Amino acid sequence: MQRSMDRGTLEVLSAAPIPGLKTVWDRYEAQLPQCGFGEAGLCCRHCMQGPCRISPFEDGPQIGVCGANADVMVARGIMRAIAAGTASHGGHAKHMAHTLLRAARGEAPDYSVADETKLKTVAERLGIAQDGKSANELAEAVARAALEEFSEKESPLLWAVKTVTEGRIEKFRKLGIVPTGIDSSVAEAMHRSTYGVDSDPVNILLGAVKCAIADYTACHIATDMADILFGTPSPLKTSANLGVLRKDAVNVAVHGHNPLLSEMVVKAAEAPEMIEKARKAGAEGGINVVGICCTGNEVMMRHRIPLATSSVSQETALMTGAVDAMVVDYQCVMPGLAAISECLHTTIVTTMPIAKIPGAVHVEFTEEEALSKAKEILEVAIEAFQKRDPSKVKIPEVTSEAFAGFSTEAIVYALSLLNKEDPLKVLIDQIVEGNIYGICLFAGCNTVKVPQDANYLKMIETLVKRNVLVLATGCASGAFARHGFMTPEATKEYASDGLKAVLTAVGEAAGLGGPLPLVLHMGSCVDNSRAVDVAVAVANRLGTDLDKLPVVASAPEPVTEKAIAIGTWAVASGLPTHVGVVPPVIGSKLVTQVLTEGIKDLLGGYFIVEPDPEKAADRLLLAIGERRKALGLNV
Repeated sequence: MQRSMDRGTLEVLSAAPIPGLKTVWDRYEAQLPQCGFGEAGLCCRHCMQGPCRISPFEDGPQIGVCGANADVMVARGIMRAIAAGTASHGGHAKHMAHTLLRAARGEAPDYSVADETKLKTVAERLGIAQDGKSANELAEAVARAALEEFSEKESPLLWAVKTVTEGRIEKFRKLGIVPTGIDSSVAEAMHRSTYGVDSDPVNILLGAVKCAIADYTACHIATDMADILFGTPSPLKTSANLGVLRKDAVNVAVHGHNPLLSEMVVKAAEAPEMIEKARKAGAEGGINVVGICCTGNEVMMRHRIPLATSSVSQETALMTGAVDAMVVDYQCVMPGLAAISECLHTTIVTTMPIAKIPGAVHVEFTEEEALSKAKEILEVAIEAFQKRDPSKVKIPEVTSEAFAGFSTEAIVYALSLLNKEDPLKVLIDQIVEGNIYGICLFAGCNTVKVPQDANYLKMIETLVKRNVLVLATGCASGAFARHGFMTPEATKEYASDGLKAVLTAVGEAAGLGGPLPLVLHMGSCVDNSRAVDVAVAVANRLGTDLDKLPVVASAPEPVTEKAIAIGTWAVASGLPTHVGVVPPVIGSKLVTQVLTEGIKDLLGGYFIVEPDPEKAADRLLLAIGERRKALGLNV
């Protein structure tokens, strides 16, 4: 079984400091063959009369105990996955909004408004009066507006209706899928999918889309809150892969999704007294903070913190023997980390009351004592460093340069260097001329079901040869960063002439002395909303809707329920959206047909399910071509 395309990951797996360490790939192999009923979505345990299974063949049961058929069972399963994803992003967004509120009141002294321009932009979008308000007063008003998005109210979610086109909202209204609360949307989805409630599969799917739009709202809130608190990202140069770990330093890996914690760890690591403590403990290099997963993306694009690895390979960071503490918040953190840390000197530090791991050290993180808690965590890391066994340290000499931090604002600014009065015209003109054939957002995770990064690498080479502009977030961006695709050199090597000319013109105007990187890094998973903002701006500039633009999305290696939620709101936004791992829907022909074909007539977007990366790239190109043709552009 080929496990990864990443040389750093493969080196660690082949030279583990302790023989017999089990990783996610070993646990996956132990599960094979996996349940075919579950893979098809044909099992249900939503009541205690089950679990029920429906046979995909005519010789077995065709309905569950309650009478639910395959279509109902599969639709309910998808709805519940989207609800879980929405709850996850909602929890993240709510945490951010509460912190902004506390910071504005002076109750969280280590946090403050870092980007007043972004604060004012968000307030204006929401219709919040700004006259005479201080930054803190305005921040409190914005935070309160964000928190009001969670409970059910009579009006639609502001962060949804104010950030998409009027055409989108009209379609949502006609279908009755405009959410009025994030938490209430999750509750409604769970209610509708429980025993004896909604049994119309199409109606269930529409409810699932409604919940996914609430997920989009949560993502956008989280992005806005992070930018206000920590600054809106702009391009900077950093590095990626396991080679960013250092033998001479206390290595602290921040992992999870919430920048509230990681920002403070970065700040604490720069404090002179903490650096001095590390050096007194024998770490001449001081403290070296590295990122993993989405919180790694957050600190990478704001502080140049190198990105060590991605979610699926998080265990390999420990297996280098060089990580002294892995500090985690929530989401995508594997319980298996604890077993590996027991065999090494590494301390796993959990920080959130809802996300504890047996065997880890728990340091309760609070906004009121954020910096002091971060320093306490670093004390744990320094103590662990003194127990490090040098004979077990094997850091791969594998790193790649990476440019990160292409926020919506940064992209528009770069375009303005070529046309100050009408920046978007630059992008639109290049699309019309075909130098940019279309735009593809890569998002999602890595999965053990394919060699890590394989789908990303095969797809991007095909797309950029056809002048497709590539954006990336989350672990998708991690894949491109580790393999050197987030660099100007990659543009020179892989981009076709038209795309190369565009990226070079913008890059030189920005003073880079060469092209922009081949892949524009837009942030963490919640930051997928940034890509929507760019597309909405273009659609509004043209007076059209998102389902008319040559813009597509792809999750070549999805894993989590959050990915299902994100993919569904991408479809609801009007985008053809590729999924590279077959989701648990094929047990229902009706559900499969609705999600891949029928929904196109309702919302313009649709799912493209294609495990073969080369075929997937071709299908995305076909989708872009269809939209270009409809716009009267050359294909």
